[in-house]
Order: sequence, then C-alpha cells, then structure tokens
Amino acid sequence: INDAEAKVLITATAGYRRGSLVPLKKLADAAVADTPSIEHVVVVMRRSATDEMDDTVSIQPGRDVWYHDMVKDEPATCEPEWVDSEQMLYTLYTSGTTGKPKGIIHTTGGYLTGCYATCKWVFDLKESDTYWCTADIGWVTGHSYVVYGPLACGATVFVYEGAPDWPKQDRFWALIEKHKISILYTAPTAIRAFMKWGEQHPKAHDLTSLRLLGSVGEPINPEAWMWYWKNIGGERCPVVDTWWQTETGAIMITPLPGLTTLKPGSATKPFPGVFPEIVDDSGTPVAPGGGGYLTITQPWPSMLCGIWGDPERYKETYWSRFPGRYFAGDGCRVDSEGDYWFMGRVDDVMNVAGHRISTTEVESALVDHAAVAEAAVVGKNDPQTGQAIFAYVITRAGVEPTGALGDELREHVAEKIGKLARPKQIVFTPELPKTRSGKIMRRLLRDVAEERTLGDVTTLADPAIVEEIRSRASAKPEE
Repeated sequence: INDAEAKVLITATAGYRRGSLVPLKKLADAAVADTPSIEHVVVVMRRSATDEMDDTVSIQPGRDVWYHDMVKDEPATCEPEWVDSEQMLYTLYTSGTTGKPKGIIHTTGGYLTGCYATCKWVFDLKESDTYWCTADIGWVTGHSYVVYGPLACGATVFVYEGAPDWPKQDRFWALIEKHKISILYTAPTAIRAFMKWGEQHPKAHDLTSLRLLGSVGEPINPEAWMWYWKNIGGERCPVVDTWWQTETGAIMITPLPGLTTLKPGSATKPFPGVFPEIVDDSGTPVAPGGGGYLTITQPWPSMLCGIWGDPERYKETYWSRFPGRYFAGDGCRVDSEGDYWFMGRVDDVMNVAGHRISTTEVESALVDHAAVAEAAVVGKNDPQTGQAIFAYVITRAGVEPTGALGDELREHVAEKIGKLARPKQIVFTPELPKTRSGKIMRRLLRDVAEERTLGDVTTLADPAIVEEIRSRASAKPEE
C-alpha cells in the first residue's frame, strides 16, 4: 500500500475459513495505521444467520464507508470507461531477490489480449462451461484466470471461499459434482495433498462433468500428473500443465488440448506467439537435451511493462543478465522433441506451494524480532509444497534458543509477511558459514538442509562451523 501510495482500501467485515470467521476489518485497521496515503476504507458487509460480527466492526467516521451505502442508488449497468491500450490496468506485487516486493505493472490492451487468447486456446473455454480456477483472486492466477480471462470469454466462473479439506477431504469433488464443473485449474501442491488423502474421496463422487484439467504454480511431478489424470479426469480429460509468471501476465508454455501430445511432468510447447530459448551462463543457446536459463527472445502481448516507481530495478531484474532477452529466473531444459521441462528457480526466490517468497524477505522479518541477531534462509525440497522454508537463526546475547522461541519466530514471520512465509524449520546456531570476506555461503546451508554431502568449503573463514550446524540440524529439528 505504501509503495503504490494507494488512496482507497477495500475490505470486508470478515471472511470465512474452515467454519471460522477471519476478522478482516480488524486486521485492515491495524495495517492502515501505518499507511498514510489511505484516505478511505470501503467495507463490504458479510453476515450469516449465526453470527453478529457486524456489531463488533469499528467504523471510523469520515474515513470508512459502507459499500452498500455507496451503491444503493447506482444503476444496475455501467458503461465502460474507454482508455488507451497502454494505460496501466493494475499493479501486482511479487517477491524479488532483494527482499522488497516488486510492483509489477500490467497495461490494458495487451494483458486482456493474452488472458482472452490463452483462455480460449489452453482451456478451450466456451460460454457453456462452468469453469473453476482454485487460486485466490489476490494472486496473478486469480487475476488472469478467475477474473479477466474467463469473464472476457463469457464463461460461467465458479468461485469458492474455503479450504480443500473442510468440512471433509472430499470438498472439491463434492462441489464439482454439485455444480457440474467442466474445467478445473489447480496447483500441484493441492494435487499432492489429494493423493495423500486417498483416491476414495474422488471415487465417491460423479466427476463426469469434467472435460479438461489444468495445473499451475510450479512444475508438477509425473506421479502427481498421472494421479490427477487418472483419478480426477477419469483417463479422458487432457491435463494442461502451464508455465507462466506474474510478470508474463498470461500462460506462456503449455499443451493445447487436442493438438499437443501430453507428457506427464512437462509443460510441452510454447503458446503461439511466444519465443523462448534456453541459454547457458554466457547467454549461448544450449542444444536440445541440455539445461540452462529460460529466456524469452521476442515481446508478447501480456508482458509486464515496468516495476511501479522503479524503472531501474525493472531493467536490472529482467533485462540485464542476458541483454536483448527477458530473463525469467527459472531453470529449464528442452528435450529432443522440443518439449520444455522446468527445474525451478535459479535465484534466491523460493517456490512454496506455488507462491514465490524471497529468502531476503523472510530473513528481514526474522531479524526484525528482538531476539534475533542474524538469520539466513534457504528453500528445502518438500514432498507436499515443492519447497519449504528452512531458517538458520543466531540469537542475541543473553537469549536462550528454545523450541518456544522457534514457535514465536515462525508466528512473527507469519504476521509480518503472511502464513505462507512461515518457516517450516528453524535451526539455532552460534554462527553462520561465511567466506573470509563476510558473505554467507547459502550453498552450504542448502546442502545441510537437504542432508547432502557438503560442497567445497576452502573459502570459509571457519570450516568447523558447518559441521556444528549440521549436527544441530539433524539432532533437533524445530518443526
């Protein structure tokens, strides 16, 4: 809010999660206390037959406005506001390697073109479909594939507020059966959870209304792809495994149903009009079968048009590593048939349950706590979420590192950034492995987290510290 200098915040009295109320207005009031640009807060009233939450909501006169009071005299239809195709449509914040989130700018014409075209061709979306993308609308997947794309196609969009396992672990399948949903677009993290819960849950429901399945957020492992295709799609629904980013605005590499030969675990081919190329460290294209850095060599309609308030960071982040190319920050390889296989991030951005979280951002939140002197964070492979956050913490003098402190630090990070950024494991250590110039060697911290053989330690100022950290990590994981 402060970076964008937003003037209006829209919130609600509360939200619903697992049968409980989330006090959105109360949380928003706490946040707005530190946002001097906000002039008004628009509040949507949510009520149910069993709660009296509206009586407890604090309304600040002159600043807070009830949504129902604003719209009560407005007509049912609204003429569109005609704008230039390059006028900014929205900014959306995504994590960066420096720790400060980046306000990605998307403009109107190109973004809508990309969302519309990919919805039509990737999802074969028709006005007769009932389409469900399970992403939260606040993430880019929700922007592009809950709101803009499917509505531009005239589809019926199903929106669900809640968890996939409440009140029971068959929640998704019960909703698909009840509402005759024809297209499902979800994340590998969710699919792996469904696998763990068991195939008896989808088997208990009629899922024959489904005709196409999609995957988004992170590379999907072949085992999860096959389970999804077999148990949810009944071995008849194509699975479109899509690669794209907040920055790209729309899907970039994906199968086209009915045209593309599907490969479990591969995003297959570039979308028409997208020109990717895999390069090595020097920017030289690699031969088929080799791995490297994914770059895009030509513009595409829905590409980002800047970082809000920071044009230099825009150039540095995306265009400086390989001049003349957009650098996506992902590792990838292309097989002999031209199909793309993604290998995850190559920078200090972790992919946790399909969401990008900066290691620096989490480190800053940890150090913000009064008990912490220094922290280092790495991503650790996790069978459920793809990556989990693994934190190494040095406490301040006189502070005893305990399990209770570890719990407190995890909650502190969750409060500062969000629950997705809560470290799964914290290891307290008297020191961090550093080079003689003082740089933390995160490569070695990743080796410890993954329980791998350590790489070269000759440049460390104190090689013994790594063995100390390793013994602490293996002896007492603070999960």
